[in-house]
Amino acid sequence: MPAKTNNEAKPQGASTRQWVKLVLAYLLIPLILLVCGGDLGWWQAWLYSILILGAGIGGRMLAEQRHPGLTAERQDRGIIQNAKSWDKVLAPLMAVSIGYPMVLVAGLDHRFHWSSEFSPWLILNGFFLVSLGYAFAAWALIENRYFYSVVCIEVNRGHVVCDSGPYALVRHPGYAGNILGLFGIVLALGSVWALVPAMVASVIAVIRTQLEDQTLQAELPGYPDYAQRVRYRLIPGIY
Repeated sequence: MPAKTNNEAKPQGASTRQWVKLVLAYLLIPLILLVCGGDLGWWQAWLYSILILGAGIGGRMLAEQRHPGLTAERQDRGIIQNAKSWDKVLAPLMAVSIGYPMVLVAGLDHRFHWSSEFSPWLILNGFFLVSLGYAFAAWALIENRYFYSVVCIEVNRGHVVCDSGPYALVRHPGYAGNILGLFGIVLALGSVWALVPAMVASVIAVIRTQLEDQTLQAELPGYPDYAQRVRYRLIPGIY
C-alpha cells in the first residue's frame, strides 16, 4: 500500500518464528523448481534461485532495518483480519500465483522438454527483467513504511501518502515489479508454458491494483492529489 507515516512509533521487531516462516516460504520456491526440473545441472534454475532468495529475503531484511516492525506487521493477524473483504481473497491468491505455479510449470517444462530451446540472448534478457522487476518491487517495500501484505488503511496510525522512490514513477511499484518479473521468468527459465500462470497472476495483480487504488482514493487523505501527480498505476505512459 502506498502509505507511510510521520509519527515514528516503535513497534516490536519480527520474532524468530516469523523470520523462519518467511525464509521457508522463499526456500520452497527454488526447491519446487529444482525438484520439478529434475536437473541439478540446470544453471538457470540455480541463478533464478539466487535472485528470488536475494530479492525476497534480502529485501525484507533491508526493509526491516529501515522500518523496524514491518516484517511482523506483514504477518500480523489483526491487520490481516482488518483487510478489505475482497483482499482476503485476492491477497493470498496473488502471494501464491506470483511464485509457486510459475516454477512448478517451468520445472516440469524443463524436465519433459515441452518448449523448444530458447536462445542465450532471450535467456539473458529474461534474467535482466527478473532482476529489474524484483529490485523495483524490493525498493517499493523498503521505501514504504506501511507496505502491508493486505489492503488495510489505518489513518488513525498516521498513514500518509508515500510519493518518494519508486512511488514517484508509478502508484503501485510493488505490483509492477512482480509482474515484470513474471514475464522475465518465462524467458529466463525457457518455458513458453509458464506464460499461462504468468498471465493468470498478472490478471490477479491488475484486478487487485484497481480495487486497491479505488480504496486509497476514497479513504486515504491526500491520495487523490497524489494520483493527479503520478497518473499511472503500473506502467508509465500506459496504465
